[in-house]
Amino acid sequence: MPTYTFYDEKSGIEWTEFLSIADRTKFLEDNPHITQAIVPVAIVGDHLMGVGPKTDEGFKENMQRVAAAHPNSPLADKFGGSTESHADIKTRVAIDKHRKKVERSGFSASKKKTL
Repeated sequence: MPTYTFYDEKSGIEWTEFLSIADRTKFLEDNPHITQAIVPVAIVGDHLMGVGPKTDEGFKENMQRVAAAHPNSPLADKFGGSTESHADIKTRVAIDKHRKKVERSGFSASKKKTL
């Protein structure tokens, strides 16, 4: 059974009910001062938020070759190329994250003010 949101025009109260379609129709007929409120629909699926299909390994290998040819590019930061191990990439990302945090706050890990 679906949930319906109703609005009472007399009191201005909005609430949600769990009813069958037949019960909803009867309820609205019996209470003419109550209307069904239009609410946005919650959409659930893997096509939202960039979770879609995964990149295949052939494409990843091609991106790694391009990244190896251009080691200082943003593509090399993401794919690393063939010259950098996964551990090296993770270490570099952690160091860059810490460096940005220090630049924003002005404090290093030793709690001393940086210039």
